Amino acid sequence: MLDVSPALSGANKTLRSGIQHGMERTNRTARVVTVSAVAASLAFSTACGSVDARTSGAASAVARTTPAVQGARERVTAPGTPSPGTSSPGISSPRVAALETAARAATAPAAAPAAAPAAAAAPTAPSRCRTGALRARIGMSDAGAGQRYAPLVLTNTGSRSCWVYGFVGLIMIDGNGDALRTRTRRESVHPSRVTLRPGAGAHARLHWTVVPTGKETTCPTSARLMIIPPDEVAHLEIPFDAMVCGDGRIDVRPMEPGTRL
Repeated sequence: MLDVSPALSGANKTLRSGIQHGMERTNRTARVVTVSAVAASLAFSTACGSVDARTSGAASAVARTTPAVQGARERVTAPGTPSPGTSSPGISSPRVAALETAARAATAPAAAPAAAPAAAAAPTAPSRCRTGALRARIGMSDAGAGQRYAPLVLTNTGSRSCWVYGFVGLIMIDGNGDALRTRTRRESVHPSRVTLRPGAGAHARLHWTVVPTGKETTCPTSARLMIIPPDEVAHLEIPFDAMVCGDGRIDVRPMEPGTRL
């Protein structure tokens, strides 16, 4: 009896090989068609300016094919990521614009901290009292045994505190406007700085005698007194009706706090 098993086995192998090659060609053709459809759908959606909305139908169809094709779609349709060798489409979606703005804000350099408010200016230290900010007057005098004592008061008329230090200068003037002989003698008292707030005053004690001395028979009488504040050049002038003997000698103490003796 003739043995046909080898022939049948060879025929089966040939048939299976043909069927397998045919199926591979069919699968390749189907994948090419599917990819072409996806590319066409993406190109159409991009031209219309709305990638996400227009590719949703195609994505649903492609999702049922193969994971490889789905991954290719996701890479192609990622917003803001142009394909190699192509330019990025001009997407006008408000959401994309918002994302770009947020990205720029996140990568922008941190703004410099706001400058701290300027510290309040430290109050300036009082300066020396100028003649123009002072007013002078003779306070209540004290008389006894031919001697006269009176405070010469200087008042701060300015809007800021100032200080006086030292001795005043004096010149007596008679009723005719002529200067009288005036000898200002400084007493041996150490001066100290006196700060005057606006409206406050300090005084220098004046002393003179009304008793003629030496060859004096009469003593001149002054009508006014010119006063030069300490360390100043300009002067003040006030009424000063007094008879001063001793050849016009007036003893003066340095400026002291207060307005009374």
